[in-house]
Amino acid sequence: MPEATPVIALHGGAGTILKSNMTPEREAAYHAALRACLEAGLTVLRSGGTSLDAVTASVMELEDNPLFNAGRGAVYTTDATHEMDAAIMTGATRDCGAISGICGPRHPILAARAVMEKTEHVFLAGDGAKRFCETAGLEMQDAEWFGTEQRLSALKAEMERRQSGAADDGDPARKHGTVGAVALDRFGHLAAATSTGGMTAKTPGRVGDSPVIGAGTWADDATAAISATGHGEYFIRQAVGHEIDARMRWAGQDLATAAGSVVSELDVIGGSGGLISVDAKGNIALPFNSPGMYRAWCGTDGVIHTAIYRD
Repeated sequence: MPEATPVIALHGGAGTILKSNMTPEREAAYHAALRACLEAGLTVLRSGGTSLDAVTASVMELEDNPLFNAGRGAVYTTDATHEMDAAIMTGATRDCGAISGICGPRHPILAARAVMEKTEHVFLAGDGAKRFCETAGLEMQDAEWFGTEQRLSALKAEMERRQSGAADDGDPARKHGTVGAVALDRFGHLAAATSTGGMTAKTPGRVGDSPVIGAGTWADDATAAISATGHGEYFIRQAVGHEIDARMRWAGQDLATAAGSVVSELDVIGGSGGLISVDAKGNIALPFNSPGMYRAWCGTDGVIHTAIYRD
């Protein structure tokens, strides 16, 4: 069986800064960060590594970059605390791991992977999840390490808006911050990984779609690897990852049709956001219905692309 051409894509969330508020300097910083995070995973693939290791590497880089809402730079809850979620899945076996409501592991994606590889479970949450992380050999950080002035200012602004009774301005940057990666390796195997700090000023204990297998994260070699970003409640209701899988598996749709139609249908019910996806043939689909989506990809042509808005 001939080797597959490695392919990788990532997102830094559909919660982009509105184009009218984006400065050239900040836009350049985002493009540089997206490229660097993609290259972390692409290097793994080009050296013969697995898709699972590639998506892990890219998401770790995204988690370390405070431009994105995951790991360092995660947003705050209404209690001014951090609650991070993550999930990872391999398409070869459907093995997966997820973690929710934690603050401590420098890389939440490694916590999710540890659940997959070191336990008999799929999903750990809350205090038990944190205790597991503390004994799993993960690098831990104090809560202060994850915070940034920008995220704290965003929390204060949102709390003031709510207290004043002002209307929601619809800024997607408040609700759609997530990072993720999907990849196809030379062995023909797919993998997906997603990590998030959630929504600014979310209710403590809230869980979005990112760690929910079949909603914000999915991978199966027979269909596709998917990582979503957006208003998570809608993505859970639509079981977005599994819905795309079902349309490919049972309706015979190609990746672009299945992924594109699901995202379009989200828009109809009020769900804003997008996703990244790749299939076993190396096709990539990056649909979104929001003003933008931080994204980067390298397809079978071997060329790295980065983008934020539609044009």
